[in-house]
Amino acid sequence: MKDGRVVIIGGDAAGMSAAAKIRREQPERDILVLEKTDYTSYSACGIPYFISGMVDNFTNLIARTPQTFRKEYGIDVRTAHEVVEIDPADHRVRIHDKSNGREFSEAFDQLLIATGAQPLCPELPGISTTGVFGLSTLASGKQVYDFIQSQSPRRAVIVGGGYIGLEMAEALTRRGMQVSLIQRSPQVMETLDPDMGALVSDALNKIGVNLFLEENFVEIEAADGRVKAVVSNKRSLPADIVILGLGTRPNSRLAAEAGIELGIKNAIRVDGRMCTSSPGILAAGDCAATTHRVSGREVHIALGTIANKQGVVAGTNLAGGQAWFPGVVGTAVSKICDVEVARTGLQEKELCELGIDYAMATIEANTRAGYFPGAGKITVKMFAEKKNGRLLGAQIVGMEGAAKRIDVVATALTASITVADIIDLDLSYAPPFSPVWDPIQTAARQLVKKL
Repeated sequence: MKDGRVVIIGGDAAGMSAAAKIRREQPERDILVLEKTDYTSYSACGIPYFISGMVDNFTNLIARTPQTFRKEYGIDVRTAHEVVEIDPADHRVRIHDKSNGREFSEAFDQLLIATGAQPLCPELPGISTTGVFGLSTLASGKQVYDFIQSQSPRRAVIVGGGYIGLEMAEALTRRGMQVSLIQRSPQVMETLDPDMGALVSDALNKIGVNLFLEENFVEIEAADGRVKAVVSNKRSLPADIVILGLGTRPNSRLAAEAGIELGIKNAIRVDGRMCTSSPGILAAGDCAATTHRVSGREVHIALGTIANKQGVVAGTNLAGGQAWFPGVVGTAVSKICDVEVARTGLQEKELCELGIDYAMATIEANTRAGYFPGAGKITVKMFAEKKNGRLLGAQIVGMEGAAKRIDVVATALTASITVADIIDLDLSYAPPFSPVWDPIQTAARQLVKKL
């Protein structure tokens, strides 16, 4: 795949990483990027921090503008251009120009689908009321910010306790709002085990967030066209602004309608080269599936880190190279004010589903030497397979300096080392950074005892 025109649908992490990689490898290649919004290459992960005021301008979240790609990279980036149909047989895409309503088609020799994910938005009464927001793009983040600036809402309700919901709970608390959060399950952050999720709930309570667990979102009440309250199956919560943090799903409709094979959660099924079931068409980023390196299962994990890496792999292969994406171990971090949260590998429920005979250890320690100023608490939970000591995953909740320790575990999972090997890792030590025994190694020591 090295000749002819490349068309890329989607101008964020995966799409623009691929475009930039193709351009570096092939300076004269014809590259067309079609992006339905007005922005390219931005940090969606930074949106809650812009809304909170910690980032003072939304433009700081933009890595490269469409103008930069056009002038400095020679990439034909067209914003406000939404692809509405893919024709694999004829090698064409049909496009809606949102600026003037015109529809036209463009030919491609190779195609990359990088359409990302879209927020889950249930079809419930009042869901389209003014003041109710999903949050997935920079444009949607700016809409939330502008609404707060112009309307000065005092009461916020967040529906959903995943990463976006929790980060927005912190953001709106920082803006001085009274924040309530509704979650249908018994815990927030379901990517953690219940005991670790309870620590996150405690952190939310400490910053003043009113938590309502095991409640189902029923409807939005409106008055004069504006949001008035969020109704669950148990109560009605007054609201001036509502954030829907119900998760995302792969934006795979175009691929499905073009007859391209889908996989887990309707994500586009790809091989390690990011090739789809349709010759000459690749997919990367939040719209695509991948493989979990610990379980071996097909998974869909929507993270910017994964999207960027998949985009580089796709771009390399589209430029005639040989690259392979090996899969993921499911590493993610977040924070709620002073409390940091991290996870990688498999959860207990996944280990049970897979029928793996495992051992588990949970320890509490300090982030720094106990006598050093600023030392905070950290809880580490770690798993290993009983028969061979294979590391299976870990979760961390703690104060400053806790979360990035998960990278040690992620590296160990990727390298397939045992939990006993972690004990002997030559990790750094100084009182401002760690106890003599790093909490990761302390957890590993306790886990080995159970093996």
